[in-house]
Amino acid sequence: MTRPAPRVLPPPPYPARRPGFWFSARHAWNGLVHTVEHQPNMRIHLLAALLVGLVGSGIPLGLAERVTLIFCVLLVFFAEILNSALEALVDLATREFDEKARVTKDAAAAAVLVLSIGSVVIFAALLVHNWSTVMAERARIPRQVALGAPLVLCVWGLLRPVPRPAAQDVLAFGLGVVLLAVLSVRSTSSVFTAMSFGLVVLAGAAALRRQRAWRGQKKRPSGT
Repeated sequence: MTRPAPRVLPPPPYPARRPGFWFSARHAWNGLVHTVEHQPNMRIHLLAALLVGLVGSGIPLGLAERVTLIFCVLLVFFAEILNSALEALVDLATREFDEKARVTKDAAAAAVLVLSIGSVVIFAALLVHNWSTVMAERARIPRQVALGAPLVLCVWGLLRPVPRPAAQDVLAFGLGVVLLAVLSVRSTSSVFTAMSFGLVVLAGAAALRRQRAWRGQKKRPSGT
């Protein structure tokens, strides 16, 4: 008498997410913060976007130039987020080295590289095309540099993936917000100022999540 084949139980269902726009937005925000926290290239893109925001808020560009720069920033961010998601999906699908997996990751990274290089070329072309405007507003440049350089350093400090006291992140975030508030007084574009503020908040959120992870590691028993 043959024994019946053992019954294979289906895997447990993936936990359903709560419906609603706000819950979806929260999950999307978590994905964005996770990408900034764990992807070195995303941190570079964030700093580059902050520099674009400083230039856009210091030079009175036309509507077409502003839209182009913002679109380039969003497109590079989108490509890097998609690349990170694709890498995680490939790692989930295959646990061992596979040539097709390598090609998939390399192609996705190449897409981000092409968009990044293209964005830099567009940014340079816009500056050259509007060089007369840049020279007319050259009195603003020292102020933008004097306040923008410390702002970039504050954001860079928030993005550094090294253990540090939480007070250091609080100080960097607070100083960054103050510098951005001073820059906004004479800003030529509220859109670029708002974008820069959003980038500072994003860097602060990534630093906060990293602080929580470090705190959890300290509380975890050494034997686990």
